[in-house]
Amino acid sequence: MKKLFVFLLIALLSGTAAFAQDAPPPGNGNTHYGWADVLRVDPVYRTVQVNQPQQQCYDQPVVREERHSSAAGTLLGAVVGGVLGNTIGKGDGRKAATVAGAVAGGAIGNRVSGGGTRTYEGTETRCQNINSVSEERRVIGYNVEYRYRGDVYVSRLDYDPGDRLRIRISVSPVD
Repeated sequence: MKKLFVFLLIALLSGTAAFAQDAPPPGNGNTHYGWADVLRVDPVYRTVQVNQPQQQCYDQPVVREERHSSAAGTLLGAVVGGVLGNTIGKGDGRKAATVAGAVAGGAIGNRVSGGGTRTYEGTETRCQNINSVSEERRVIGYNVEYRYRGDVYVSRLDYDPGDRLRIRISVSPVD
């Protein structure tokens, strides 16, 4: 035990940490770690469908009708009609003639002053939601070719390891 402690202490003081990366994990003397040189990295793709909601808008021609009345024309016509009706009627018929003249004069005044319906033409923007489906290629992993002590290996990883790959080396007897 003392020899191991001294060895570790000397290694730490000398600044040599190379033994640490190849040191076996505690409790398992048949496994250790090392570094392999990466020779090639090829991304592996999968085509997936992507649903993208979009809004599609367009201009549509519309026709609008607007009821328009002129209060001034209607009022003036009603007054003139009421005065005329009042001058025509006699006795109790005078009141009825005044009312009838006012109603007829109001209607005529409304028409003469431009009352009625006006038509306007224009455009309205209308929108609708549509689903657009497209296909995308996405990286799902990487086929990595690497060399360790002269032998070449290939593994699929879920990340790009760069130039070097940390590997676990396990030794066991053949059955």
